[in-house]
Amino acid sequence: MSETSGRHFTVAIFVVWEEKVLLHLHRKLGMWLPPGGHIERDELPDDAAVREVLEETGLQVRLVGERREDVEDPVQLHRPAGVQLENIGPGHQHIDLIYFAVPAGPTRIQASFNEDKVGWYSREEWNEMPLNPEVRGWCERALATLASN
Repeated sequence: MSETSGRHFTVAIFVVWEEKVLLHLHRKLGMWLPPGGHIERDELPDDAAVREVLEETGLQVRLVGERREDVEDPVQLHRPAGVQLENIGPGHQHIDLIYFAVPAGPTRIQASFNEDKVGWYSREEWNEMPLNPEVRGWCERALATLASN
C-alpha cells in the first residue's frame, strides 16, 4: 500500500513554550502546521511523536499527558490529547494522534531548519497567519493545558 492510498496512523505534536506554540510552514501543503508525520512500521506512537519534532525542528521534546507511572509491564504509553480521522484525498485517510509536549532541552531552532519557516508563535501572531480552524483550536487547547508547565 502506498502512502497516497489507504489509512495511515500519523502523529501531530503541539509543543508549547512561554505561551507560544511551535509551528512550521509545510512546504508541500502551503499550510502552517505543528510538527508531525507518519508512524513508521513497528514504531511506537510516543517514539514517532518525539522523532517527528526532532526531524522537523531539531528540538528534543517531552510528551505531556496521562500515562500510568505505577506499571512497567506492559509498557505504558501517553494518552493522546485527541484522535481524529482526516480525509487526505480519495481513498487516503490519516488516523491522527494529537499530542502535547514541552521542550526537553534548548528551545532555539537549529539554523538548518530556519529555511522551512519554523518558529514559536503566540496567539497574537496566529491572527496574522493563515491558520485553519482545526490547527488554531489545537493550539488553543495546548496552551490551556500546558499553561502551568
